[in-house]
This record gives sequence, structure tokens and C-alpha cells, in this order.
Amino acid sequence: MICPHCGHDNLPGSEECSNCLMDLTQLDQPVAHNRIERSLMEDPVLILQPKKPITVSPTTSVGDTMRLMLAKEVGALLVVSDDNKLLGIFSERDLLTRVVGLHDDYADMPVGKFMTANPETVTTKDSLAFALHKMDVGGYRHMPVLHEGRPTGVVSVRDMLRHITRLCRGY
Repeated sequence: MICPHCGHDNLPGSEECSNCLMDLTQLDQPVAHNRIERSLMEDPVLILQPKKPITVSPTTSVGDTMRLMLAKEVGALLVVSDDNKLLGIFSERDLLTRVVGLHDDYADMPVGKFMTANPETVTTKDSLAFALHKMDVGGYRHMPVLHEGRPTGVVSVRDMLRHITRLCRGY
């Protein structure tokens, strides 16, 4: 990294110039080169207009949970306490990897037994890049969105793709 003050060629990732000791950390920020990159880096999750979460209690049966997912056409729903605190998420993946074929008569079992407890979350103020990174690293297709510690929405990979597609088309 070239120091803008003295022109010294420093090692990449250096926090300060080894010649003049100027702080170089502000120079190590990513730079957006187009509308999509700018949106991912600067826009908050709120721009996706996260869908209101479909919620169930941990005692709701797996059968009722599945019927609700089908009726609402969602791939995941949030499991919350009586005071609307996020306890977990139950997704199609949970159904396929933790329930079907592994348990007989699962339809009457509580969804809390099979949910992913304490899921990764984002806030309405987090950047799209931060949310997308969490989803990518964790392999999640759905991410709960919190506002002031309470679930207010869910974003999906599909929501991200729809946003990017709109940017490409100029909407």
C-alpha cells in the first residue's frame, strides 16, 4: 500500500506507514465501483422491506407449523416466546434434516424440539453486505431481522437477488 503522505510502498494491510508513521487504516476500505456494490455496502437491510415474520410458539406442533408454512408460502418461520423474544427458526431444511424419516408421529411433536435455536440475526440497520456475508458463511437462506432486540422480519436470499435484479434493471 502506497502512503499518500510520503509515497513509501508499505506491505499490504499495514495499519501505518513504516516510513512516516501516518495512519493507513482509512485507506484499506473497500470502494464501490457500481450501483450494486454501492447498495450492498451502504444500504441497510431495511431497504429490502423485510416481510413480517410468521411466528409460532415452541409448543406448536410440527404438523401445525408445516400447515402454516404451506398456507403462508414461506420456507421458514420464527419460533418466539410469549413476550415475542426470538428463540429459534424452523425452516424447510430443519424439517428435512431433523424430522422427516427420523421420527415417527412427528406431526404432534413440538416444533421447539427441532428448531434451530439462537439463530444468526441481522438488524434493520446492518448493511446488505453484512447480511449477505452472514447468510453465505452460515449457508442460510433465511435470516431473522431484529429491531431493538425483537424480531420484525425475515429476509431471504431471494429478497437479496430481487433487490440486485432491480438495481441491474434501473428501477
